[in-house]
Amino acid sequence: MTGDVPFVDFSAHVGAMRSEIDQAVARVLDSGWFILGPEVEALEHELAAAFGAREAVTVANGTEALQLALAVRGVGPGDEVITTSLSAAFTALAIQAVGARPVFVDVDPLTLNLDPKEAARAVTARTKAVVPVHLYGHPADMDPILALGRQADLAVVEDACQAHGARYRGRPVGTLAGDDGLGALSFYPTKNLGALGDGGALLVGDAGIAARLRQLRNGGQTDRYRHGTPGINSRLDELQAAILRVSLRHLPEWTERRRAIAAFYGETLQDAGLGLPREQGYARSVHHLFVVRHGQRDALATALRQRGIGTLIHYPIPLHLQPAFAPLGGSPGDLPVVEKAAGEILSLPLYPEMTDAQTERVVAAVRAAVGPLSASA
Repeated sequence: MTGDVPFVDFSAHVGAMRSEIDQAVARVLDSGWFILGPEVEALEHELAAAFGAREAVTVANGTEALQLALAVRGVGPGDEVITTSLSAAFTALAIQAVGARPVFVDVDPLTLNLDPKEAARAVTARTKAVVPVHLYGHPADMDPILALGRQADLAVVEDACQAHGARYRGRPVGTLAGDDGLGALSFYPTKNLGALGDGGALLVGDAGIAARLRQLRNGGQTDRYRHGTPGINSRLDELQAAILRVSLRHLPEWTERRRAIAAFYGETLQDAGLGLPREQGYARSVHHLFVVRHGQRDALATALRQRGIGTLIHYPIPLHLQPAFAPLGGSPGDLPVVEKAAGEILSLPLYPEMTDAQTERVVAAVRAAVGPLSASA
């Protein structure tokens, strides 16, 4: 088996639906309407139907989806928001954007998602919300998190930016709080449902909240040039909405392909000396990433690169140890599960356009790379 396997292949992704994209783009160009028009409206209806939400509200990116969700729940300066330390920094940046303080807690060692028990221990009189992240496309254990929200009167905002279509106990993530539900989606190009640029959305369980979010995303305008409340500029453009409508039609088949590749990796690498992700009984993962663990992660990544296999690390620096959040006072040793994982995790290539030959090449390369590392340990 020869040929490199990139971590992601955008050319193959776009090429597979190029004619549909060209038609969608032409439709927008011919319309002469480029912001908050019929494509956005149609996409919002289609997203709500696809993900089992009452409504969907599109925004400019996933970060601002989280920011607006917290704002509409009344989170602001002086408040604390509990979240995981193992996530993209944008989760915490959204919390800071509303003036609140991120409170980082440790994760479940099996799923690397927010540990509900650690979240409960972190609640103080200033805690206003909790933001669980459905990391790598695998749902967090939401029942105890939702119970904590009810018990402590906290808003629960789901960060589903990596988990389009994932299910928890049969229910779509992003909608698990029912009428009170708010779930953030990102359409960054690498996501399972990605734009060809930036984009985001909120899944919303209440029509009044959805109307409020549409006002806030458009500068707080109640009608043209009348701003009823302070808002932000977070509007999804018509071109990206049209492209996302194309991609949304393909998402179910892409998800099944991701699940098939993940199953193949799990079966063929189970005795390879790696820590493998395990889908929990309550979950249906959409495998945004396939993240393995190894005690010599950096050496493994180097060996795979030498064999033509692209890898990335999601995420090498826990949020409580990031320089941007140093004023919050995090120190090494604070969150041992997160810190250990951050030194071991490595993401293997997994995307719908991968061929069977490419997945077999990844497995062969991993086996060849791990063997010498195990021998030298």
